[in-house]
Amino acid sequence: MSRGQRVPQGLVDQPDLTPAAVQAKGWAMNILLVGSGGREHALAWKIAASPLVGRLVTAPGNPGIAALCETRPIKVTDVEALVALAQEIAADLVVVGPESALERGLADRLAELGIPCFGPTQAAAQLETSKAFTKDFTARHNIPTAAYGVFEAAGPAKAFLDGFTAPYVVKADGLAAGKGVVIAESRAEAEAAIDDMLGGRFGQAGARVVIEEFMTGEEASLFALSDGQAAMLFGVAQDHKRAFDGDRGPNTGGMGTYSPTPILTPALMAEAEQKMIAPTVAGMAAEGHPYRGVLYAGLMLTPTGPKLVEYNARFGDPECQVLMLRLKSDLVPYLLAVATGTLDQLPAPQWHDEAAICVVLAAPGYPDAPVTGSVITGLEQDFGPDVAIFHAGTERAADGSLRAAGGRVVNVCARGVDLTEARAKAYDAVAKIDWPEGFHRTDIGWRAL
Repeated sequence: MSRGQRVPQGLVDQPDLTPAAVQAKGWAMNILLVGSGGREHALAWKIAASPLVGRLVTAPGNPGIAALCETRPIKVTDVEALVALAQEIAADLVVVGPESALERGLADRLAELGIPCFGPTQAAAQLETSKAFTKDFTARHNIPTAAYGVFEAAGPAKAFLDGFTAPYVVKADGLAAGKGVVIAESRAEAEAAIDDMLGGRFGQAGARVVIEEFMTGEEASLFALSDGQAAMLFGVAQDHKRAFDGDRGPNTGGMGTYSPTPILTPALMAEAEQKMIAPTVAGMAAEGHPYRGVLYAGLMLTPTGPKLVEYNARFGDPECQVLMLRLKSDLVPYLLAVATGTLDQLPAPQWHDEAAICVVLAAPGYPDAPVTGSVITGLEQDFGPDVAIFHAGTERAADGSLRAAGGRVVNVCARGVDLTEARAKAYDAVAKIDWPEGFHRTDIGWRAL
């Protein structure tokens, strides 16, 4: 198709917004992608490959994303500046990567201006931004999950522990960058976590705590798209949250992941879709907060069936990276259909048969106190067609060197005929990167292997 003819401004008012119609009319979309991590690098990589795209701008982006498209130095929480940028580039679609932008109401402001947005409103995003909201929602709609209690004071919270035996699950209510969950092996540890959270460790995010029963089983991640009415499954993955090999150490945002996962069988996926995804989409619509975006369900595969651990209102990170490697279909039609309420007009996505894996390279001290500033070299070499390097927390210094600028810094991803081959390719690439200060797990994918 021609990339010269862009979508008419006011795309939302067009009578036919299906991706097929967009392509048939020779339109070339202007897309704004919000975010700066490995998830957004993977999304930018996939979006940039679409023939529907004429211009892609990412804010704020990172050095890896800058090699694919334009970037603008706007924080993901600066809603008004992001809205102004969307207007400046006459964006036909805004894709929101991180949950912090959703919590600030970016999708709401874009809706006021008639700019299609892939990402839920502030109210709908409470499925991630408030664990208490989600637990109460699951109770209202009979969605299987762990028994729980919500507390704003330490005394009642500690008394609630009487109803459970160790281990205990203590969660900060709000966003805590993947670090607001404590699996306490003793009563003393659980009470310390309650004091820590209510005492201000996570600020307002810890003003309430959710205490849950501990569920046994393996965890897996199920993704679905929703346009507010229709829903569609959109891939599976299994990640590694603990910092060190053997699932030891503190919880992190994720040290690696792989897809597909053999434990999440088609039958279990169908059960989760019926008991969780469908009632959630219908329930949010019925309560006046239709959910538009990707719904990421963390599942515990218990002896009595899958139960919901939590929802996230965006693609997982690093789960998104392996999904993008495995997705054979063009991503953009699905993003557009979600944003414009036409998801029911698209077929189920097609996936590569191969497995994909992601190994996270992290800065020393992560997750508690990552040390930034060290130099990384070797990312620009040719790792082969089945390997993708996604920047997660990097910056370009004044002298041109690439430096660590976050906790999780680089994602090394690979695809192979099976997980064994994909893993070998990924770790071979890891060995070629020169970053003595960084660390990574050496056992990503061990559950499946």
